[in-house]
Amino acid sequence: MSGPSSRMLSLLSLLQVHRDWAGDELATRLAVSPRTLRRDVDRLRDLGYRVESVRGPAGGYRLAAGSDLPPLLFDDEQAVAIALALAVAPASGADIAEAATRALATVRQVMPERLRNRVDLVDAVAAPGRTRVDPEVLVAVGEAVRRHEVLRFGYGDRDTPHRVEPHAVVARNGRWYLLAWDPEHDDWRTYRVDRIVPRMPTRLAFTPRPVPGGDVAAFVSARFRGSSTEDVWPCTGSVLVTAGDAERIAPFLPEDAVVEPTGDDRRRVTLGSWSWDGLAGVLAGTTVPFTVEGPEELRVAVEALAARLLDAGRG
Repeated sequence: MSGPSSRMLSLLSLLQVHRDWAGDELATRLAVSPRTLRRDVDRLRDLGYRVESVRGPAGGYRLAAGSDLPPLLFDDEQAVAIALALAVAPASGADIAEAATRALATVRQVMPERLRNRVDLVDAVAAPGRTRVDPEVLVAVGEAVRRHEVLRFGYGDRDTPHRVEPHAVVARNGRWYLLAWDPEHDDWRTYRVDRIVPRMPTRLAFTPRPVPGGDVAAFVSARFRGSSTEDVWPCTGSVLVTAGDAERIAPFLPEDAVVEPTGDDRRRVTLGSWSWDGLAGVLAGTTVPFTVEGPEELRVAVEALAARLLDAGRG
């Protein structure tokens, strides 16, 4: 190594990516003696890093959490990932746009030119989420999830407090949701975090329940689709449209819609909804002619919707 400063940076980099290091292994990695390693560890401690000694036959070191945030080291991939995450942070819905902008400027300023150029190639303009969530509320809810503590909160304009067992916080389509078990209704519930007003912490512990299916994100998505098990729409059907119409409406179809050729000048559009009436409404909203391919439930719903629209048009 070229000197103590370079050794300390290398030592810090190693400590950040590994929980426990044997002293002999660290000394070998840095090509120094155990005595020199101890001096470098002491220098890091003087700079505010909590480097703990690990007892054992060979002894060792680990980097622990400190009272203040000391300087950190990141490899190239980590630095680029952090910069890109900060760039799109406003789209998450958390009200941290200003803080993220300042943090991105700080990270970008100290980046090597080769990394700064990589980040600048992604000229992302992140539109804010549909709703803004107070970071303090996110922290309060997240703390209850992590500590497995019953959460008591007001919701929207209602004065009656809710008492639930919080299990996870999920970001979905620009909004944040709390997945919780509601003992009063003996069922899972999802709550928009931007509508939550936390009350005093209860400090009441609970035993977490297994989330059905084991995948929190998939379970929340399934609940939004009207299902309590699989992340699929309960009602799925197909219609036929011309190739030109399919190309025109494709950008406006739901993300999970499937458009495929049928062998002629038409395209099959397959999509789902929480009900057959809802699916008929989505198809009517495309404003292009279509022919129902199936199933029969969709055909009946389309005919019923057509009759209602006709009656509405007649006044």
